Amino acid sequence: EVNVVESGGGAVQSGGSLRLSCVVSGISDRMYVMAWFRQTPEKGREAVAGVDHLGSTHYDGALKGRFTISRDKNTVYLQMNDLEPEDTAMYYCATTPGKVFADWWTRSELYMYWGQGIQVTVSS
Repeated sequence: EVNVVESGGGAVQSGGSLRLSCVVSGISDRMYVMAWFRQTPEKGREAVAGVDHLGSTHYDGALKGRFTISRDKNTVYLQMNDLEPEDTAMYYCATTPGKVFADWWTRSELYMYWGQGIQVTVSS
């Protein structure tokens, strides 16, 4: 059984920082990609950042520079700096077997395993 567990969310004031963590266990494939998505009722689900098994990273263009994704084996991190109220969302970690995914990392329907989500709230 594959488990995807997020941690590190919470409430911060505008301009603050948070670091999300996600641990994947039980996946049998040697190579798998990992990504962060976020979801709000207004915008739906959005791809935030992704990292492949070699450490190559991808970002939503509007978030690059404030958000940094990194990976250490089966754990992926999302460092979020200079947070804005618009970053308020439920954040989800997702993973799926695969090597590089530069051309499809934003497609949520292609990820097999998802975490339960973790709330990030940024107040002004």
